[in-house]
Amino acid sequence: MSAIDTDILVIGSGIAGLTFALRVAEHADVVLVTKKASLESNTNYAQGGIAAVVDRGDSFADHVHDTLQAGAGLCHFDRVDTLVRSGPQAVADLVDWGVRFSQSEGHLALGIEGGHSRARIVHSKDKTGAAIEDALDRAVAGHPRIRLLEDHMVLSLQAECHLGRRRCVGAWVLDVDSNRTIPVRARATMLAAGGSAALYCHTTNPAIATGDGVALAYRAGTVCANLEFIQFHPTALYPAEQHAFLISEALRGEGAVLRNWEGAAFMGSYDPREDLAPRDIVARAVDSEMRESGKEHVWLDATGIAAERLDDRFPAILEGCREKGVDARKEPIPVVPAAHYMCGGVWTDIDGATSLPGLFAAGECACTGVHGANRLASNSLLEAVVYAERAASRMIWELPFVPAPAGEDWQPPDDLSGVPGDGVAQLRERLRRLMWERLGIVRSVAEMEEGAHQLHGLRREWSSLTADSSGANGGIPWADAAETLNMLDVAGLIVRCALWRRESRGLHYVTDFPYKDNECFLRDSMVVSPE
Repeated sequence: MSAIDTDILVIGSGIAGLTFALRVAEHADVVLVTKKASLESNTNYAQGGIAAVVDRGDSFADHVHDTLQAGAGLCHFDRVDTLVRSGPQAVADLVDWGVRFSQSEGHLALGIEGGHSRARIVHSKDKTGAAIEDALDRAVAGHPRIRLLEDHMVLSLQAECHLGRRRCVGAWVLDVDSNRTIPVRARATMLAAGGSAALYCHTTNPAIATGDGVALAYRAGTVCANLEFIQFHPTALYPAEQHAFLISEALRGEGAVLRNWEGAAFMGSYDPREDLAPRDIVARAVDSEMRESGKEHVWLDATGIAAERLDDRFPAILEGCREKGVDARKEPIPVVPAAHYMCGGVWTDIDGATSLPGLFAAGECACTGVHGANRLASNSLLEAVVYAERAASRMIWELPFVPAPAGEDWQPPDDLSGVPGDGVAQLRERLRRLMWERLGIVRSVAEMEEGAHQLHGLRREWSSLTADSSGANGGIPWADAAETLNMLDVAGLIVRCALWRRESRGLHYVTDFPYKDNECFLRDSMVVSPE
């Protein structure tokens, strides 16, 4: 159990973690921990693109306005303004790192998605995330000051007292293959551990999106916020299995139309923007049509788009549909909503610093104040780059004044390699079903209260399953059980925030309170561990 000492610990290998690591590695040594292969992240599955004002006909003011409109009153203007004005440089930085975006007549090709008033989505056909991830991975792999630890999972953050205040000084890390725990001591730590949509039984996210970053930060006593706002993507390919195949919103931007079982285009009945309304409105509309018809999906009709355009712009989507027996050029695509993105997370300031000194956060696990109650399409990749770079600049400036961790009183987590895996796996699936049924697209107070009650029972079961043979120890177990603990903790936080917000705003729609209440709830929902 030899300790690893470094200047900077980065947790997560999506666009935020990789961007941050590359920036700080210009000035410091970095250890980057990722619990799976580095390419397995939400970034890799992002189809649409990155929103940025790069066209002369567009403006910062319009992009800010669209973001604020989608966020339903909870976006922080200074954070949004910073995001939007940093957009052109963020795209330029990605190009410098080797990302190849689609071109049109010698310029960046731009798409339009729901909630945007102009075409401003920079993309690499319909595999933008994979193009970004591939370029950043190659840059990280060749960097002499970055040490990558794949198949390693962070079990807990570690804090020490410094000048009378607790400060994050690294983490306990599990080598998943050997089941060894390793202390990684660092002068500063970046949480970029991704989202939590794998808490739901129907999701577009990979199985690793278990809310680890939020759970780690919460247990360390860090403030988290706005966790009730879970974005459901309205168009996942039906049947939506555990990792549903996403049908990008960009397809509707090109002219695809949502239709009910009678063949009628229905979005005009819900919003004047029709198929380009923000995702919260579209997802609820699809859910409503499904409930009214009693059918398990609706249809997305792309047959009005020229076949040549579909082949050029959406090759991966066409292939994914073809594998399920659907020719999207000739017939409508069966689609259903699926959990997609966490708009809340670990609360940060405008430079990515959390409430725990020495701990920063960026990407989907962070709540920067940009997304408010509903994320505008394709703002997430932009946010990850912009706020990771801001955090890197802040950390580089602070680092000379921070001493190395003392490394005292680091108590290793218990070795619980005998945890019964089947029991934990079954518990996890029950949790995912509970979240879908009780904390889904449309909620009621009674459903959420019942969900909270059932979560308490699942947490007790987890403690029983992960106790040692004497029944005296409920410590931190191996990878699957540790992930399940993170899922239980984040699910509990989602329920707490959702029950507190007795109104409907953005992604949080409660049948008991179907209207916004700006007098009582025009503010962020903040939670912090009693520890």
